[in-house]
Amino acid sequence: MENNSVNSPALSNKPSRPRKPLVARTQLAPDSWVDAAIDVLAKEGIAGLRVEVLAKRCGVTKGSFYWHFKDRRALLDAVLERWRQGRIRDIEKTTAVSPGQEREQLHYAIEVYGASRNRKGMSIELAIRDWARHDNQAAAVVEAVDIYRLECTRRLFVAAGMSDAEAKSRSLLLYACVFGLSLMHYNTFDSNLPDLKQRIAEHIVAG
Repeated sequence: MENNSVNSPALSNKPSRPRKPLVARTQLAPDSWVDAAIDVLAKEGIAGLRVEVLAKRCGVTKGSFYWHFKDRRALLDAVLERWRQGRIRDIEKTTAVSPGQEREQLHYAIEVYGASRNRKGMSIELAIRDWARHDNQAAAVVEAVDIYRLECTRRLFVAAGMSDAEAKSRSLLLYACVFGLSLMHYNTFDSNLPDLKQRIAEHIVAG
């Protein structure tokens, strides 16, 4: 006689208990927290940059934040470092030049920095600088970036044939001009703004 197993109807027809769906814990990478922090900083300033706000904005719990950062200060330091690195890369790219083309590169730097910037980029710059008015660490980072900017263009002016003293004054004038222009509304001041900016650049770069 064959030994066929027979399933009990009571067992085979018993409905299985539905399993609870596995809910994965949402974790953000540190860079994602920094991205979100910079967005908030640009819109609300440093006062609006709070852990609770970021967690709600990102749809995660505060615990996710403390998985990556010791405290709010650690996040702020990461934001400053991200901004510093980005500005340094931008400066190096804008002032990199082949020997003999320093004046052309200075004109290019004035054109780039004097052009209308994207609103978010300008909002971040202003927020960082406002933050630096009340925070020593932020002030130190902003100063380091500004000194690096000035040093890069100073070297270009020296390579173009100017004395070190003259190069320093021209470098400071260059940035005072382009950053001042970025804050001003002057579209109706002259009917030919490109020509106006070209004349300004020639005054700054001319030997």
